[in-house]
Amino acid sequence: MTSILPSAIHRIDRSAWLASLAQQSLIAEAELTPKPGLVDRRGSGVHPDLSLAMMRRSALAIEPYFREMALLCERGRPSQTVREQLAAIGRNAERAMLMATGGSNSHKGAIWILGLLISAAAMENEVDCTASGIATTAQAIASFEDRAGPRLVSHGDIVARRYEVSGARGEAGQGFPHVIDVGLPTLRRRRTQGATEVAARLDTLLSIMSRLGDTCLLYRGGIVALTAAMEGALAVERAGGVETESGRQELQLLDRRLLDLGVSPGGSADMLAATLFLDAVERRLIQIQADEGWPESSYGAN
Repeated sequence: MTSILPSAIHRIDRSAWLASLAQQSLIAEAELTPKPGLVDRRGSGVHPDLSLAMMRRSALAIEPYFREMALLCERGRPSQTVREQLAAIGRNAERAMLMATGGSNSHKGAIWILGLLISAAAMENEVDCTASGIATTAQAIASFEDRAGPRLVSHGDIVARRYEVSGARGEAGQGFPHVIDVGLPTLRRRRTQGATEVAARLDTLLSIMSRLGDTCLLYRGGIVALTAAMEGALAVERAGGVETESGRQELQLLDRRLLDLGVSPGGSADMLAATLFLDAVERRLIQIQADEGWPESSYGAN
């Protein structure tokens, strides 16, 4: 992985750097294989209207809007005005996403999550910018309501109220605990333990899945789907992670279970992308290592 010195960040355009890392984190999440129920190198998972190529196009299409958010927030502070301006940019990003995908929702949740984190990162002092500091600032931005545009009620909002889970808005309002307290510690611990980058990212996704009240799962399959995903992910963790034989077997069982239920942990995938983004920002990377994937014979097709 290539990193840069803080003094070099402005020379390469800090807003472009942040937007590039966000785009790379989305593609890295999409390419990570094998993921239970989700689009990956094997196929579309439970999403017949999506593909890996479409996910890549979507990430590239929304990158300019991420940069616009970063430019708006550079050296600024959270405020009502900034929140409403960011919301307007976010709506434009959603339109670009839908244009790139032919109307499919590939990254709506990620636009909200990464948009907040990019905006917060642009507000932070680049010399001592930390993941926790960015999350705290993002929390402050999210505390303001978007009063300028129509308040659209998403599927996640409906499910969050019905099942009393936080959802994407609640996650932001709490300072992204499943990224700061679960995702990043798991990712870094597994790297320290010598796991491959693919295994470290998969174990991070599963760690998030085992703890997050994922509204994507709840919307598509209710409590049955959420319970299956959480218990299956926990079974992989207890087996020692995806690099163990028993862990891989548990992962395959989880994948089949979610495919049978027709559900996928899209909220957890967004949290993984946010984890990869904050990890890269804190480490001053300019490139997020690509996921080469496991040998195809080891995971088959979904």
